[in-house]
Amino acid sequence: MPKISIIVPVYNVEKYLQKCVDSILAQSFRDYELILVDDGATDASPSICDDYAEKDQRVKVIHKQNGGLSDARNAGINVASAPFLGFIDSDDYIAPDMYEQLYFDMIDGQADLAICGIYDIYENKDPKQLPEVRKVLTPEQTLKMILDAKLISVHAVNKLYRREIFSKIRYPVNVITEDAAVIIPILQACKKVVINTKQQYYYVHHVGTISSRSFSDRDLDTISVWERNEEIVKRTFPALSYACHTRVCWANFLVLDKIMVSKNWRTIAVRKKIILFLKKNWRFIIKNNRLTKGRKLVFLALVINEVLYRQIILQTKTTLGD
Repeated sequence: MPKISIIVPVYNVEKYLQKCVDSILAQSFRDYELILVDDGATDASPSICDDYAEKDQRVKVIHKQNGGLSDARNAGINVASAPFLGFIDSDDYIAPDMYEQLYFDMIDGQADLAICGIYDIYENKDPKQLPEVRKVLTPEQTLKMILDAKLISVHAVNKLYRREIFSKIRYPVNVITEDAAVIIPILQACKKVVINTKQQYYYVHHVGTISSRSFSDRDLDTISVWERNEEIVKRTFPALSYACHTRVCWANFLVLDKIMVSKNWRTIAVRKKIILFLKKNWRFIIKNNRLTKGRKLVFLALVINEVLYRQIILQTKTTLGD
């Protein structure tokens, strides 16, 4: 039995898949199985997966009908045989010692979850280097750091999990903010978490701006997921209510930005509800030290006039929600 099951959902990523898989097969930690979940891909990705399985006995391939990222991850969880689980997105890649670090951090810290740092990779831009911190934390302390989003993030992919965590947890299908939707139940299933912010995961941001990504009703998942998280936090981690409400405001800004750059922005009725929510929270937003000065200035433009807000967002060509 391998010690780690690494699950990689695969859907129409023939351009990136080889770099991803090669980075996994080059791991200094060798005792793992790699589960490639072909989620009904229509390009050359399925045959690339099969080629890897023929060359390396650690590679297993699942071919299934398209069900989305969450469904593919769940399919991998269902067949995984190792006591520890990890997830990689198929257009990203990892450092050669990422799983060695995660595994021994978890063992040494007697933890249920290990987290490493992430490099955000943008074309023609040097990745930001973060300070290196290693700590063993409680679930509440970990959630605080995730909500602050300075050294560790909500992403599923830069983590190693004890398999028991997923005994009752699965990723929600047809929800686009799936990582945020399960992070609190995952932490509630832990007793201890070890973080090591050495950046080992390379999260690739592909070319494109907010103006190239049209709004759809599915984007509203981002708001509803963080609203649900806020309700859980109020009950279970009340000291983190302020930080979580910041994430709810951030989610509303993120969705509003996508609405406002859409050609049909005036006809998107939910726009008014989001703007009303943000304006009701004007004091919270302006005094919030977690939101950037740029975001606050753009928010003031929204308070004055939504057309002015839209013009600024269009000029920046990017979301200011992060």
